[in-house]
Amino acid sequence: MSLIHSLIHVLRPRLTVQPWQVALERRDGEPTRVLQPGRHIERTRATYDVLDVRQHIDVVPAQELLTADGVTVKVSAVWVWTIGDPVVFTEKVRDPVHAVYLAIQLALRDALATQEAEALVRSPRTGLVAGFTETVAGAAAEVGIRVHDVVVKDVVLPIDLRMAYSELVVGRHRAQAQLEAARAETAALRSLANGAKLLDDHPSLAQLRLVQALPPGSRVELVQPGRSGSRSGE
Repeated sequence: MSLIHSLIHVLRPRLTVQPWQVALERRDGEPTRVLQPGRHIERTRATYDVLDVRQHIDVVPAQELLTADGVTVKVSAVWVWTIGDPVVFTEKVRDPVHAVYLAIQLALRDALATQEAEALVRSPRTGLVAGFTETVAGAAAEVGIRVHDVVVKDVVLPIDLRMAYSELVVGRHRAQAQLEAARAETAALRSLANGAKLLDDHPSLAQLRLVQALPPGSRVELVQPGRSGSRSGE
């Protein structure tokens, strides 16, 4: 009898679970165990669902949503996930990934509803990501999915709004440049005024500055007050 049992044991089918997989065993319709990577003997009346537990990266396509001030924007997202609970993942809903898609879309809608278009123009993603991953992760856990990250990929604003903001930025930089030019001109005028006052207070310094300003080869005549004669030199 032991020999027969040994032959039956050897001949029983085996299931190989790869390093990136787990296998959910069900016996008579009831989940019994989760098989880790390796080679396992298949039990009688048991079925096996082999699941890929590697990280998945999926894109939520762009959808049109309304901001708090009624502007329509297109928003897309990327999310990273793995299977957290094989039993819940296979039993709770027919398409758990689609259920998380819906949760992300609803979270995006709720996040946009609290943001005005101007804030999105200045910082498209900052106002959307706060608490976003936690909200989606809670909904995903209910269908056996573990969400590692959710990233807002693109925020596309209406073209007229983008053009208006571009003009605003250009105008702001132009005004800044004009202000800097005015400040430089004011500083130059102040320097000239100080120099003129210094020359008025020191006539000899003004004469010296005048001589220095003459081109080479000029003739300079010095006249002393109270004398009719003059002395000249080059």
